Amino acid sequence: QVQLVESGGGLVQAGGSLRLSCAASVRTFSNYHMAWFRQAPGKEREFVGAISRNGGLTYYADSVKGRFTISRDNAKNTVYLQMNSLKPEDTAVYYCAARSSVSFYSMKLVRDYDYWGQGTQVTVSS
Repeated sequence: QVQLVESGGGLVQAGGSLRLSCAASVRTFSNYHMAWFRQAPGKEREFVGAISRNGGLTYYADSVKGRFTISRDNAKNTVYLQMNSLKPEDTAVYYCAARSSVSFYSMKLVRDYDYWGQGTQVTVSS
């Protein structure tokens, strides 16, 4: 089974930056599409961004476009989420997700992904 471990969360002031990492324990990391989701207390888990297997395609939620950047280093089996201009409403537990499907047609739904990390807390203060 694929194992994903997020890191890099913490406390940051509004307007600041933070970079999250997700390390994957898999045989061939390049076979997997990757994504980041987040969930705030009392709210449903929501899509943040996704990146295709070779990194050629990316997609972002409207709420983070222009502020967040998803990237991957297949040699290190790691996907990243660079978060800039952070806002208090970005506060949530951030989850890394993976799927091995060939298609990148659907990538915004929780059910599109097969494997999940444990999450890392991001708190943005005003």
